[in-house]
Amino acid sequence: MAFDITGFRHAMHYDGQRPNLFQVTVADKANIFNGTDLNLFAKATSIPGAVIGTVIVPYFGREVKMAGNRTFPEWTVTVINDENFAIRSQFEMWMNKINNHSANFRQGTSSTDYTSTAKVKQFSKNTNTSAEYGFVNIFPTDLSEITLDWGDNDTIEEYTVTFAYDYWTRVAGSASGGSGVVADDIEFDDVEG
Repeated sequence: MAFDITGFRHAMHYDGQRPNLFQVTVADKANIFNGTDLNLFAKATSIPGAVIGTVIVPYFGREVKMAGNRTFPEWTVTVINDENFAIRSQFEMWMNKINNHSANFRQGTSSTDYTSTAKVKQFSKNTNTSAEYGFVNIFPTDLSEITLDWGDNDTIEEYTVTFAYDYWTRVAGSASGGSGVVADDIEFDDVEG
């Protein structure tokens, strides 16, 4: 294959997707989480992954591999901390609704009382939505510690929040006009942004 910089540039539509053009939002369902500022303070995250398991069936001394079930790994968001701990406090309260610190009980009677929906949007350089992924029945499972250090100057605190969810779905297509895979069974209108 010949080196073809012109062909490469032509194939790289819009000069490639940038990883720093994104926004994270979480819906406020049942007054769980008023994450209106999360879209401003979510510093890092990822486009979600998925895994399809493998079923191995022995057959005459060989292993025949067949497609198994899909699983969805946890999703992590890195958040910048403000001096009021506004967003962190909301995550703490949300987790407290799931399981209280001292009383060891859950507020509510079903998972709809503590789960929500969320989405991560990636933007093109002209601010159009390139891709949008929605998370269904999401809830926090791990709120990381915040390290304190007298020698840590000229930085802002940050922490991570790890979420479990049932599944994700591609909500929107691409900035180039493609439709992508559109969710048809979940309402993401509650997720602002």
